[in-house]
Amino acid sequence: MQETPEPLRDPNVRWHAGTADEALRARCARQRGVTLWLTGLSGSGKSTIAVELERSLLEAGSLAFRLDGDNLRHGLNAGVGFDAAGRQEAVRRAGEAALLVAGAGAVAIVGMISPYRADRDRVRARHAEAGIPFLEVHVDAPLAVAESRDPKGLYAKARAGEIKGFTGIDDPYEAPAAPEIVVRTHERSIAECVAALQAAACAAARIEA
Repeated sequence: MQETPEPLRDPNVRWHAGTADEALRARCARQRGVTLWLTGLSGSGKSTIAVELERSLLEAGSLAFRLDGDNLRHGLNAGVGFDAAGRQEAVRRAGEAALLVAGAGAVAIVGMISPYRADRDRVRARHAEAGIPFLEVHVDAPLAVAESRDPKGLYAKARAGEIKGFTGIDDPYEAPAAPEIVVRTHERSIAECVAALQAAACAAARIEA
């Protein structure tokens, strides 16, 4: 995959550091910010799990905010293409948004196909620079299972040639090499997957379960 260049930095734009540090935010939020990045094929269950995880965390009294890949394309990622360069930019923007959410002390829940390993690794590196925990979650379902669900009818369109460069059909999905968590939605219920992710999020955010 051809990499797009990093965004140009305007020399007249400077970073304004604040005096509120992570410890202060954690004390106010009663938790530490963390990002859970759910990646997987279309139809693997990312959005369903993310919705339920956000609700479950909030009901338990934990700050959480969901950043859905499709939702972001209505605003932050509006106009960004679906080619390799566009997907790379969409993931970069989502990663920066997750940093803002987690930096405020909340659990950022990102659900995106984010098919290319290098793009996800860059988001992980940005979190490492900021000292914010990043948990990569592989929402794993075999292609045949994901395609049988086809909630948006996209696989059918891709098979018919109406959509080009569709992940899993004529464009690759690069599964995480060493994800922190793997949930197999063809083997476990949504409730079981959510419970596993909530436990991981609470541990990383130092939330008392």
